[in-house]
Amino acid sequence: MYDTGYDSYRQTEITVKAANANPQQLVVMLMDGLMDELDRAEGHMQAKNYVRKGDAIKKSMRILSGLSVALDLEQGGNLAIHLKQLYQFCGKRLMKASIRNDVAELQQVRKILSEIREGWVGFARRHAS
Repeated sequence: MYDTGYDSYRQTEITVKAANANPQQLVVMLMDGLMDELDRAEGHMQAKNYVRKGDAIKKSMRILSGLSVALDLEQGGNLAIHLKQLYQFCGKRLMKASIRNDVAELQQVRKILSEIREGWVGFARRHAS
């Protein structure tokens, strides 16, 4: 929609990284994309560019949904269940932030997800091949 040459280059770079990543690294890549979209949403919210804010929020919600669906609740046990609940909680708060154009609420969601991301980074380091 708002594609630039850089966006195309970046997408190719991400595709190559994803092809060579293990499952934990893929989750970190998704979390990185989520953080980027939350930053975009905040910037668009502050600039009162509501169409682009909406696009960034939609992308963020899709990533959150993908992260939630990808959890293996049987193998992951309570940890996976709690992560799923956190992703759902963040999704609800993200929608609330979007509806109200509440930057502080969006920043709280970003803080929670940033901490989850750090956990995935540590997990990916321990399971690197």
